[in-house]
Amino acid sequence: METTGFKLKVVYQYLVVLALTIAFLVLSKDILMPMAFAALFSVVLLPVVKFFGKKMGEIAAISLTLFCVLILMLMIGWFVISQLSSLAASLPDLEQKFLDLITQISDSLNSKFKVSTTEQVQYLKDGLKNLSSYLGSILLSTSYLAYFFVQVPIYIFLFLLYRNRFKEFLLAIKPGSDLKWKDEIQSIVRAYISGLTLVVLIAGVLNSIGLLVLGIDHAIFFGFLSGALTMIPYVGITLGAALPTLVALITKDNIWYAVGVVAVHGVVQFLEGNFITPKITGSKISINALAAIVALLVGGKIWGIAGMILAVPAVGVLKILVSHSNNLKSLSILLGDEENTSTQQPLPPDAPSSNG
Repeated sequence: METTGFKLKVVYQYLVVLALTIAFLVLSKDILMPMAFAALFSVVLLPVVKFFGKKMGEIAAISLTLFCVLILMLMIGWFVISQLSSLAASLPDLEQKFLDLITQISDSLNSKFKVSTTEQVQYLKDGLKNLSSYLGSILLSTSYLAYFFVQVPIYIFLFLLYRNRFKEFLLAIKPGSDLKWKDEIQSIVRAYISGLTLVVLIAGVLNSIGLLVLGIDHAIFFGFLSGALTMIPYVGITLGAALPTLVALITKDNIWYAVGVVAVHGVVQFLEGNFITPKITGSKISINALAAIVALLVGGKIWGIAGMILAVPAVGVLKILVSHSNNLKSLSILLGDEENTSTQQPLPPDAPSSNG
């Protein structure tokens, strides 16, 4: 009876700690989110910093690494801006075709579903009202986005600069520890980021090929945009397919082109979700599907889209941490997807053997 009471007390303590942790994550979202992404990128950039550090000072190596990342981001930004400029240049033609499409839809609604023009205008006003409120929330978050992109490089610089202090801090907490779990976490994070980048590139190439075959304008831009949005679970594929589908509806005379765009994204999403991502990133994190789905839902509830992006590597890190804890080691079995090699429980010492 006392043992049962002790176990219930331990469970209660863990639940209280979990509730307080979730509350802390929600209340400190604006502070912790840039730090979480910075920690993730710091682990990825650490080998580059060590490489440059062999030839120059620590601060110079970190600065050069961040400068190279900035150049890469500027190149990606230049490609995006050039594609958007090309898209904007064709807006006058697209505008007239869009108006023609709206007219056709309006006439069809009026003739087939007996929806009058007045009712259609009212529905459109309601839709624009909802859209304006949504865009307003996006504009409000834009200021935070600017803050985010300023804070992350600063945190990356400081995390890389003071990494040895973090190591000394951990050793001071547990003297004599080999910190094996730290190396495992770094290995998993790097493998996951590299795998995720490869998934985005593969999805972008497949989307681009499909859109090029259909003859959709700006196919490469839309293809890689859709590939990048696959990082956002569930929502990304819908956003990635929406723009090229709308362009197909406006620029093509046949609705089957739009259907083809949706089909291309559907096929790529099926391949990405069932073959590409599990093969490339799933084996690197080694967490099962149930843990991943729950993590995505909880991460989205706590931190929104950013939480969904960070959810899978966070669970991978959690799995490593609990596997090195005597009290929580069993939780790693629940989170992992490794094959259980032993299908039978070992017999107690006094149990009779099957051979008699």
